[in-house]
Amino acid sequence: MTGDVTAGIQVDHRQLVALAVDAARAGDADTLSRALRAGVSVNATSPRGDGLLMLACYYGHEAVVRVLIAGGADVNQLDARGQAPLAGVAFKGLVGIAAELVKAGAAIDAPTADGRTPLMMAAAFNRAEMVQWLVARGASKDARDGTGLSALDIARAMGAHDAVAVLTSPGAPAAR
Repeated sequence: MTGDVTAGIQVDHRQLVALAVDAARAGDADTLSRALRAGVSVNATSPRGDGLLMLACYYGHEAVVRVLIAGGADVNQLDARGQAPLAGVAFKGLVGIAAELVKAGAAIDAPTADGRTPLMMAAAFNRAEMVQWLVARGASKDARDGTGLSALDIARAMGAHDAVAVLTSPGAPAAR
């Protein structure tokens, strides 16, 4: 009898996690808040290994990001691909969400599994405003990815002219 009850609870919890994952992805802060109050971990992950915060970040849901941060989400939680939320928003150019993450303690130079920093991600996708924002907050222009490339090298290789301009502007320290 106990096994049957436990099995039912596990199924219900999995359903709650699935509900929370869908809410984070869709930007439904109310449903997500209810799932968290019902016992879903603020750092729960989808079956693919995406944390609730990563999903909210990736889909640009700033209000949901704030709910998760207020609930104690790990702002440096890596997804299954070894990427932290700040890298996820950097390549999309979502400065507002990046600000929320950094304010909550996200590591500005946290590398992905292949060694790319958020600055490198922003540079690769020509997110000039994000590149400028990250550099202004101390992101290392000298960091190198797993292949030895800097943000400037990556921006040049990708033809990201706006990012190159920011990275080489007179006000920005030169990358070595």
